[in-house]
This record gives sequence, structure tokens and C-alpha cells, in this order.
Amino acid sequence: MNQYLRNLSSTHQVAALFFIVFGLLFVVSTAVFLLSLRERRNPVHDEIWQRELQHFRSLLRTTWVMVIVFWVGWALGEKVATLLFALISFFALREFITLSPTRRGDHRSLILAFFVVLPIQFWLVATAHFDLFTVFIPVYVFLAIPVVSALADDPSHFLERNAKLQWGIMVCVYGMSHVPALLLLSFPGYQGKNAFLVFYLVFVVQTCMLVQHLVSRRKTMPVEGAPLPEPPKGWLAKARYRLFMQPPFAPNVSRSFNWTSWALGMAIASVVGALLSFITPFKYGQALAMSLIACAAGSMGHLVMKALKRDRGIPNWGRRGVGVTGANGLLDRVDALCFAAPVFFHAVRWYFDV
Repeated sequence: MNQYLRNLSSTHQVAALFFIVFGLLFVVSTAVFLLSLRERRNPVHDEIWQRELQHFRSLLRTTWVMVIVFWVGWALGEKVATLLFALISFFALREFITLSPTRRGDHRSLILAFFVVLPIQFWLVATAHFDLFTVFIPVYVFLAIPVVSALADDPSHFLERNAKLQWGIMVCVYGMSHVPALLLLSFPGYQGKNAFLVFYLVFVVQTCMLVQHLVSRRKTMPVEGAPLPEPPKGWLAKARYRLFMQPPFAPNVSRSFNWTSWALGMAIASVVGALLSFITPFKYGQALAMSLIACAAGSMGHLVMKALKRDRGIPNWGRRGVGVTGANGLLDRVDALCFAAPVFFHAVRWYFDV
């Protein structure tokens, strides 16, 4: 099978990748649908389990949407893919701004962000002006935004308002724009296969986040400083107790983040990334290093976005079932990717000089 896939053209290899991904999603979606149907007819689990199932179904729907976006973008070409990611960036930024209080004096800056900065940034990506698109927002836009705000003649909370808008642009526009930029990198002997690179980045980052989530659910201590329960007997039980019964490192930001779950997520996702080296232009060791870099950036970025949500007093960017922008918490799904993509892109570009 491996030799058969290698003998296919690059177009057919990418098509086979999407066929496998859609097949797996179909199997999982069917299993979840049957499980939900059985629970509705004859519930056998508690309310917490029911909520987790509902959350997983929401995550699965978002995954379908994201995979379809990737597939449409690949099928219709790099320019269309860039446009689709620009739309995702638009909705993510709208979600961020909707939950960040603004004033009348911010209207000009918001128009600049949504209808000038975002289109120019993704146009620079589509035309492969990499040197300019990497500095356009951090240099030119970050200097222009406060100037436009000052001209609006509203000094109330000036620094705070501009910082919020600049941070939203940085995460939702600048970070997301690096994902389609991966499609335009040129590696020797890797022409037509850059969709694999995008898949690789998304897959390893999401694997890291999923492992962290599953491991953190094993612990029962919600607050740092709470007394530990009595340790069990037996060396294996004690090892599991010490591994999973750690208090959260930053409980005011995230009650699920601790160094054990973070390290395990990083380690497993990095190994998975190394095993996927055959779909990338990297060698085994290079793939391990690149996946480690992407996972570190993505997991820390996810923690930062949790801190922003706590600051705003919200559990999700879009409330479950009722998204603020109609995107159903889109920013919750892509926040880690927004941090991982620019770090991964520039690491790859610097190391391989492409």
C-alpha cells in the first residue's frame, strides 16, 4: 500500500489523503450519531457525560467544516484556499471584537482592520510577498491603528482599546494568514504536495491539544492548594497517582492545564509528527523538531487565549450552541493554530531557506 501511494502523482496523493480523512470522519460521525440516538431513547449515562457528548458533537461538526474548507481550497487552487482562510480570519476577528467592548471612536479603526488590513494581508500571501507580509501588520498596521484612533478624538481608555484591537488583528489575521502561506513554499522535489504540509501542521497541533485535554480529565483536583486524597497502594497505582493527580499550574486561567498533561501532549504529538515525516519534505529528526516547535507554540497560545476569555468573563468565544457570530465558537477551534502557524512557518522557512 505504501509503495502504491508513493507511485501516485502528487495530485492523487493529496486526493487519497482527503479520502482517508473524510472516511474516518464519516465512521466517527456515524458512531456518535448511533450513540446519541441510543441515549435519547434509553439514557444510561449521567448529565455530565451527556454534556461531554454534546460538546464532542459540536467539535465534530466544526471538524467537518474545517476539513471541507481545506478540501475546497485544495480542489479550487491556492488562490481560493487563501480566500477561504481569509473568511475564517474575518469571522474569528469578528468573534474576538464582538466580545471586546468598543466605543464610537473605534469605528474607523475597526473599518481599517476588517476591510483594509485583512484583505491586504491575505493579498500579500496570495502573491507570495513573504518579506512584506511578515512585517506588514507588526510594523505598519500597529503604527497606523493608534493614529486612526487618535484622529477620532476619543482619548478614553485609549491604550486599552488599541491594545485589544491590535491583539485581535495579530491573532486572528496575522496568525491565520500563515496557514495558506504554507501552500506557497517551494521545496525541491515537493511540488504540488504542500497540502500535506498544512495537514501536517493542523494534525500535530490538534493531536497535542486533544492529548492534553484527555490527560487533564484524569485528575480530580480543581484548585491549586487543595489537599491531595490519600495515595493508593501498589507501585503502579502510586505512579499513576503522582502522574495525574497534579494541581493546575495556573488555576485562575485554566483548571485543566498542568505540566504533566502539557508534557505528555507535547511528547505524543511530536512522535506522531515524526511518524508523519513521509508526507512532508522533512527527515525524521527534522519532522520531530518541527512538530515540537508547532505544538509548543500552539499549546501556549491556547493558554493565552484562555487568559483572554477569563479577562472577558466568558467560558467560550462563542457560547455552546449559539455562536456570537454564527461561527459557533470558531476562535475556540483555531486559537492554537493561530499561534502555531506563524512560528512553524518561519521556522521552516529559516531552516530550509525557502
